[in-house]
Amino acid sequence: MSQPTQSPQHTASGFGGSPIGDYLGELAAKVPAPGGGAVAALHAAQGAALVAMVARYTTRAKDADHRPVIDRIIEAADTARERALALADADADAFTAVGAAYKLPKATDDETAARSAAIHEALLEAARVPAAVIDEADGILALATELLPIGNPNVVTDIGAAAAAARAAAVTSQLNIEINVVSLPDEHAAAFTWALGRIDEITARADSLHLEVLRAVRGG
Repeated sequence: MSQPTQSPQHTASGFGGSPIGDYLGELAAKVPAPGGGAVAALHAAQGAALVAMVARYTTRAKDADHRPVIDRIIEAADTARERALALADADADAFTAVGAAYKLPKATDDETAARSAAIHEALLEAARVPAAVIDEADGILALATELLPIGNPNVVTDIGAAAAAARAAAVTSQLNIEINVVSLPDEHAAAFTWALGRIDEITARADSLHLEVLRAVRGG
C-alpha cells in the first residue's frame, strides 16, 4: 500500500449502500480509495452472494433431503456477504489511516517517534484487513464445494463463478498484504506468513472446482 497523494472520496454510507455505477466511478478516479483491497473484499461478497443464490434455487421438492444443508449454506453465505462488505469499508478506512499517518509532523524527535508508531500500526491494520478477506474467501470456497454435488444443476455455472470470485479475492488480498508487510519489521510481518501461505491451497481448490463445474456442464 503506497502512500496516498489525495484524500479518498468514498462516502460514509459504505459499499453496501453505494450504487454500482458510483462505486466504479470512484474506483476509476485518481483517488487512493477504493482500490485493490476493496475490490478483493467485494470479490468475496459476490462469491458469497452467488453461493446463496444457487442454494436458494435448490429448495425444490426434489431437494427436500438436502434442505437442512441448503438452509445452513444460505445462512452462512448471507453472513459471509455482509462480513465481506464490512471488510471493503474497513479497507478504505485502513488506507485512509495510512495516509494520515504519513502526513503526521516529524519536526522533533517526539513527533518523529509518534509518526513512526502511527505508520506502523496503520500498516498492520492495512494488512489485517486483506488477511481477513482471505479467511472469507476460504470459507466461501468451502461452501461452494459443499454445494456443488447437491445444488440445482440449472445454475451450476454460478457455483463455478463463486469459486472464481473467491479465488480472485484471495490472490488480490495476497498482493495487498505483501505491499504492506514489506514496510514492517520482520517480527511483525511474520504474523501474516500463515495467511500468505494459504494462497496456493485456496487457488488450487478453486481451480479444481472450476474443472468440476466444466465437467458437469459438458456432461463428462
